[in-house]
Order: sequence, then structure tokens, then C-alpha cells
Amino acid sequence: MSASARRALLAQAARQALAWPLLFHGLGARAQSARLETVTLSAVGPGHLLLLPITLAVKIGADQAEGLKLQINYVGGGPMAYRDMLIGNADFGAAGMPALAVQRLAGKPVVAIMPITHVPAYTLVVSSRLRGQVKTVADLAGKVIGVKGYVPGGRASSQLMAEYILRQAGVDPARANFVAVNLAYENQRAALASGTVDALMSDEPFASRMVQARVAYVLEDYHDLADTRRRLGGLFLNGVVACSEELIARRPDLVEKLVKSLRRTLQWIDTHPAHDIVAQMAPASEIERASLLQVLRIRKNIYSREGRFSDEQLDAVDRFMRATEDTPQGRAFRVRDMINTTWAGRMP
Repeated sequence: MSASARRALLAQAARQALAWPLLFHGLGARAQSARLETVTLSAVGPGHLLLLPITLAVKIGADQAEGLKLQINYVGGGPMAYRDMLIGNADFGAAGMPALAVQRLAGKPVVAIMPITHVPAYTLVVSSRLRGQVKTVADLAGKVIGVKGYVPGGRASSQLMAEYILRQAGVDPARANFVAVNLAYENQRAALASGTVDALMSDEPFASRMVQARVAYVLEDYHDLADTRRRLGGLFLNGVVACSEELIARRPDLVEKLVKSLRRTLQWIDTHPAHDIVAQMAPASEIERASLLQVLRIRKNIYSREGRFSDEQLDAVDRFMRATEDTPQGRAFRVRDMINTTWAGRMP
């Protein structure tokens, strides 16, 4: 085979690999729709990087490849997602691992079944009106900090992250006031611009947009892998998919299918450039497309390539929870007691 023929064959294979997700959205999808099993998942979102693979799974047809029709119910915070799961409004929940751990410490029968990210994936931004006054995390003492929505008996992972970094800076979290702010970009921007909050544990690409609009500036960023290891002693399990113990006992086949579809999505992300991901996500406006592309070009590595739990991440979560939950139960917490690696697997 000539060199030109080989190049043509490779190009054709590449186009087919990019096109396979779309096959499920054509005639084939309609033909097999009756055979798909609907599964519901309550997730924090939409629009941010942390759980982007959940939305992308539907966009590329990874759910249908495993015989599922994934229905995503978006909510404003991790505690809400897990509550929906526990009361039967959803089969699965996707949010932050710390919020899930708080539910487990409260005696809820929740189990993590798959990791999505291996960094916190937050950006701590401060209102531009406080530039020059707030230069370090310690300067947030006495300030109002916006976090995700929560429910009685549950704190959002973004709040737990804020509490952790305040403690690391020598500030008692009780000296800060936490206020729930809706995840949508417009709400985050309005909360900072109006002075409702002084700082915000925000998400990308929202944080970058607010900085570009000069509404906020970045105080600290929690996306970089090397920096996460320095701050938290290792890569950190935050974005996670969970379900109840009862669902695992009753429908292990359903859990397996969902994990397979999401691992397929993570592998797709790993093998495709940022512009392909943005094309599949299809944000509504040019501003949203440009900002998502900008952050994905430098932050695509926040996602777990293998979709497997790692000891490094689990050890970091243990240390994190013992620091934020200063109670006998918190100090005895072991994240390994609330994960099931049957389908996702585990590595060092």
C-alpha cells in the first residue's frame, strides 16, 4: 500500500471515530429507542467543567451504546442531587465527593461507584471591588462566600472546600458567612456584582468569564494537577457518580451499564481535542462556546482517563474529611467504606 493510500485510510478511520457518537442520533436511534432502558441521574449543573462528562455522555450517544436512555435532572448543589437519589426521584446522583461523604457520615446509604475528576475543579474568585483588600485566603475572614445550594443536614462540596482552605490559612470557618448561589453564570455574576457575596467558590468556565468581564479576580485556582498534589497531598476525588446501596443490590446490571457508558465518555474526552468536545456540547451562544473552548484547551486533564478509583485520590479525601469534619465520626472516616469498585475498578 502506498504512503498516500495509507494516509487516506487513516484519515477515513479518524473521521469515522469522530462520527460514531452521532450514529445513535439518526435512524438507528429511532429504531432501537424501544429497546433502551430509561435511567435518571440527578446532577449539579449544567454548564460547568466538573460534571461535563455527564452531559457529554448523552450528546455523543455513549448511554445508548450501553442500552440506556440517560435522563439528567439538573440541580443547584450536591446535597440536592443526592437527596433526589435517596428519595427515589433519580436512580443515580453526580456531584462532589465531599458532599457525598457528609451524607454517609449522617448515616445515609450512599455509595460512590465511579470517579469523574481527580482535582477539586473549583476557582475561588473575589469581587473586583475588594481588589487590594483581599489578597490571601486569610483576608476572607468576616466576608460572605458564595457556595452551591445545600439542604438541611448537608453541605455542598464547594462549601467544604472553602472551609478546608480557610482552616489551612489559619481562619476558623465560623468567621466566614456562607450563602447559597445558583450555579448559572448569570446568578454567579449578579451575586458578585451586586455585593450579595464578597467571594465565590466558582466553576469554570464561569470564573474566567467573570474575570474577563472585570466583575471578579482569581484568588486561588484548584484545577492544576501538580498544585492539587501540593495542597491536598495527592490527586483529589471530587466529581463522582453515586447511587444507593439498595440499587446496587437490586440492579447491579444497571449500575454496570451506567459506569460503562461514562467510562466510554471519559475515554472519548481523552482521545479528542477541545474543539471536538465543544462541538458536541454545542453551547447556546458564541460567548459560551469561546469560554468553554478556552478552558478545555488547558483543563481537559482534570478528568480521570481510566474512570477508575485510585488510592492516591482516596487518601487525599480521607485527609480532607478529617480536617473539615472535626468530630469523632469525622476523624474515624474512611472513604473506602463508601465506595464500590466492582465496575469502575481501582488503581494505586
